[in-house]
Amino acid sequence: MKRSLMFLAAFLLLMGVLAAAAYAVEAPKVCQLCKMDRTMFDYSRMIIEYSDGTTVGVCSLNCAVAYQMKNQDKQAKAIKVADFTTKKLIDAKTAIWVVGGNKKGVMTALPKWAFASEQNAQDFMKENGGKIVTFNEVWKIAEKEQ
Repeated sequence: MKRSLMFLAAFLLLMGVLAAAAYAVEAPKVCQLCKMDRTMFDYSRMIIEYSDGTTVGVCSLNCAVAYQMKNQDKQAKAIKVADFTTKKLIDAKTAIWVVGGNKKGVMTALPKWAFASEQNAQDFMKENGGKIVTFNEVWKIAEKEQ
């Protein structure tokens, strides 16, 4: 019995280590604007890739907008955002964006979440409220908050 419990404990520990190793937030570790831990906010993090080959990692849409406003001379080639459900990076421009609702946002009073799937966005809204908007709309909303 003792041996079975030790085996089970070792197995569960190994599975936890493997799961953590399989999923890791890409660099940088902290938001390059506000210095918040991007791993802690893995569900709202973003990466902006510029045409000059540089990238910036931030914790949220609001930090992405603020960074871009301070660096208007840099041309964004791609903007990626974490899918709220899976935490995988997706194209921010084609994401399904939900604004508002009762889930506290990151670096904002008005929450903004990205989803790869419209079904996941609809499920989120059933539980938390909010409304679907386009990328251009959500970017303008975040600009007004700066």
